[in-house]
Amino acid sequence: MKAKQIFGLVFIGLFFIIIIFCIPIQNTSSLSADDYLRIHIRANSNSSADQKVKYEIKDEVVKVLTPLLSESETKQQAMSIINENLDLVCATADDVLSENGFNYTSSASIKSEYFPTRTYEDLTLESDIYDALIINLGSGSGDNWWCVAYPPMCFVQATDTSDEGVVYKSKLVEIIKNFFNL
Repeated sequence: MKAKQIFGLVFIGLFFIIIIFCIPIQNTSSLSADDYLRIHIRANSNSSADQKVKYEIKDEVVKVLTPLLSESETKQQAMSIINENLDLVCATADDVLSENGFNYTSSASIKSEYFPTRTYEDLTLESDIYDALIINLGSGSGDNWWCVAYPPMCFVQATDTSDEGVVYKSKLVEIIKNFFNL
């Protein structure tokens, strides 16, 4: 009788482990809108030239902000750093505009704005009001680009493809450790 009880407990345990790993996990964030700082770059218009320069500006702004935001440990720190560097953000955008022959300039500020639901790789941010770095190029009436500045999703360098510094975790090992209080 004891063997059947032990077998039953093991079977139930394995069943739950299999269920945990087989049920797709919805990739929504446990953080709220208040925990994110987004970035939103609005093109002057929907002309192909304005859209093209918007992406060039995005690349340059990301290059400028990446080292500045790399040490941010909180959203408030990231917002403070960006506020202190709004002139640098505009100068960067204006340089790209000038180099490409555009006669309009940019403006930048941090505001709270509505964003629709958006999925970034494995993270879904629900529609809500978010704080954001808003960069308007000229009239800012064209299609836009947005991402997340904090936690840094747009501002991470992906040049190193080695596993150095990567920590691998096993969900199964975590469950077992938690079960046995290890």
